[in-house]
Amino acid sequence: MKFTLKIIKDFPAYLWSGWGSIASLLLFLALWDAGNQLYGDLVLPSPLETFKTLFLMLQDPKVIVEINTTLYRASIGFGLSLLFGSTLGLLAGFFVTASMMSRPIVTFLVGMPPIAWIVLAMIWFGMGDETVIFTVLVASFPIIFVGALQGTRTLDGDLKEMADSFNLPWHMKFLDIYFPHIFSYVFPAWVSGLGMAWKIVVMAELLATSNGIGASLAVARSQLDTPSALALVVIMIGSLMFIEYVILEPIKREVEAWRN
Repeated sequence: MKFTLKIIKDFPAYLWSGWGSIASLLLFLALWDAGNQLYGDLVLPSPLETFKTLFLMLQDPKVIVEINTTLYRASIGFGLSLLFGSTLGLLAGFFVTASMMSRPIVTFLVGMPPIAWIVLAMIWFGMGDETVIFTVLVASFPIIFVGALQGTRTLDGDLKEMADSFNLPWHMKFLDIYFPHIFSYVFPAWVSGLGMAWKIVVMAELLATSNGIGASLAVARSQLDTPSALALVVIMIGSLMFIEYVILEPIKREVEAWRN
C-alpha cells in the first residue's frame, strides 16, 4: 500500500522530468514535416494529415475492435511469456546445472528469427489467434527468462550468509533480501519483453490473420493508403509508449531506487 501511494505521490514529479522526452518528440515531428515537404504526401504524409486520419479512424467502431483484438493477443502472449519465463528463469537461477543446460536453448530461441516462428506457427496452428499468441510467447520468453536467471544468479552471497547467521525466517529473507534484487532484474526484462511482444504481434497479424492492427496495416499497404498506414503506426507506438512510460516506468524507478 505504501509503495502504491509513493508512486502516486511521485507521479507529478516524474511527468515534470519528461520535458526532455517531449522536446525530442517535437524535434521528431519537425523532421517528419520536413520529410513530407521533401518527398510529398504519397511517400510521407504530413503529421497534420496523419493525425487527422487517426482522429477519423478512432471514430470508427470497427477500428476500435481491431485495436482490442491486437491488445488481446498481445496481452495473452505476453502474459504467458511473463509467467513461464519468470518462473523457469528463477528456478534455473537457483540450480547451476539447470542454468548451464538452459544456455543453448535460450541461444536457440534468441537466434531464431521471428518470421521463422510465424511460418512454423501458421503450419502448426493455421491462420488465427493461436499463431499470433504463440509467436509473441516464443519471442518474448527468452528475454524474460534471462532477466529472471540473472537476477537469481547475481544474489549477493554475503547477504545470504548474513541472513542465515541471524536465522531469519524464510519470508523475511525473500521480501527483504531476495525480492528487491531479483525484481530489479526481472522488471526491466518485463519491459523489454513487452516491447518485443508489441512488435511481434503486429507482424504476425500482418502475415497470418485477417483482423487486428497488423491486418489493417496490410490492407493500407495494398491500397497505397499511406496516411492510414502511418496512423496505424502512431496507434501502435502511442499505445506502447503509454504503457511503458506512464504505467511501467514510474514503477521501475521506484523498484530500482535502492541502487542509488
